[in-house]
Amino acid sequence: MTAAAPRYQSLADDLGHAIRSGRLPAGAALPSLRDCAAQRALSLNTVTAAYRLLEDRGLIVARPQSGFYVRSALPEPRQSLRSAPSQAIGSAQDDLLALVLEARRQPDCLELALACPRGRSFYPGERLARLTHTVLTRQAGVASGYALPPGSLRLREQIALRGQRLGMTLAADDIELTHGATEALQLALRAVARPGDGIGIEAPAYFNLYPLLASLGLKAIEIPTHPRHGLDLDAVERLLEQRQLAALVAMPTVHNPLGCTMPPAAKQRLADLVARHGVPLIEDLVYAELQFADPPEPAVKAFDRDGWVLACSGFSKTLAPDYRVGWLAAGRFAPAVRRLKFASSGAEPLLLGEAVGLYLESGGYAHHLKHLRRLCEAQVATVRGLVADHFPAGTCATQPTGGFLLWIELPAAVDSAALFQAALRERIVILPGRVYSKGTRYRHCIRLSCGQAIDTRFVAAMRTLGRIAHGLARRRPVKQAGARQRRRGTDQA
Repeated sequence: MTAAAPRYQSLADDLGHAIRSGRLPAGAALPSLRDCAAQRALSLNTVTAAYRLLEDRGLIVARPQSGFYVRSALPEPRQSLRSAPSQAIGSAQDDLLALVLEARRQPDCLELALACPRGRSFYPGERLARLTHTVLTRQAGVASGYALPPGSLRLREQIALRGQRLGMTLAADDIELTHGATEALQLALRAVARPGDGIGIEAPAYFNLYPLLASLGLKAIEIPTHPRHGLDLDAVERLLEQRQLAALVAMPTVHNPLGCTMPPAAKQRLADLVARHGVPLIEDLVYAELQFADPPEPAVKAFDRDGWVLACSGFSKTLAPDYRVGWLAAGRFAPAVRRLKFASSGAEPLLLGEAVGLYLESGGYAHHLKHLRRLCEAQVATVRGLVADHFPAGTCATQPTGGFLLWIELPAAVDSAALFQAALRERIVILPGRVYSKGTRYRHCIRLSCGQAIDTRFVAAMRTLGRIAHGLARRRPVKQAGARQRRRGTDQA
């Protein structure tokens, strides 16, 4: 007679069958340890052992301070596509981005393209409105005079205080308030580079970097970026040794669009490299406070000893999109940044700076961020599950370390520009991968925003995208250009 299986194993087998049969779909939350124990009349130790066994089997994943979830069967991309041949496409990148921006203005479209979360769950609008009114009431002259750089002292003190969470040692006087993180990037570039200079950027890179660099007469030099580990530091070191870079722009913490975060040791190496070569690094931290890990990973700025790292961020992704409050800690370049800011746009409105500063000072921001990180993590897991369920075989998607963006690599036959056009006819707006490079290497990739309510309309849209992608995947792949043309395209991209 065969001995009965241990209770924990029986529970693990039961839950495993539910996962494999689809009764517990990818991204679904399991009951908490205590709830499961109560529901099944088992001890807490038995349920804990069963969940550990399911983790070992690769069926569930534990998320800190959130619980246990069914692991998505969707694979992650395994390497950077930067080394893949890529034909240069000239102005097609700008033209495609213009189409995306125009499409998202159409009525009744489901907007899955830009990183603009929607809904009351993402922003504390009512609380911030009350605090803005409080500032107007208590500081009667705040709207009747001109603000001066560097902006609200209250807010700068709070930014410096919060910087400690990312390992940064900042003082209020180190920080310049800006009109969003985009102006911070622009001011930093103007302070460290001159027209004609080469600027190292990640590949794929935040799409708005390309027009920004072009407007300043700067040349984008794409650097391979791994979908899990981030910037290829060996490639960075080679470019620095060859003196090809006047500066670097990077998002080492919760990268856009990949969602990856470089390990702390790699960040320290990056800080050491730019200091040794005397080449400034502009570190974009706009998603850093949306890391799922707690405590969060440090910024590269945490390892900066000589002021070669210019850290910038803002509150548009976490607190108040339309307030357009950003900031820049420019290190040794702070005096130049302050002069450029005053000459170009004066100073940021004191009203908005004081309102955001008051919100941070009240302690509400920490509580809001805790909620927002959990929400984003759950949203990303759910969307990964929908991609796994509905997109064609061979699809990969990143496993973000924070934020609400998902980078998806489709089978090679799928042209994401064609997917964009077909989806638009269904009133769905997505972001094609071609806007993330001057070349075509990301033609089969898309980026989706998970920052909206995942309701029946959203689920139906994911089914529709999957159906269109299945149809495109059945087409014959586009023939590659000749070797000489491929090499030329790679050089130009």
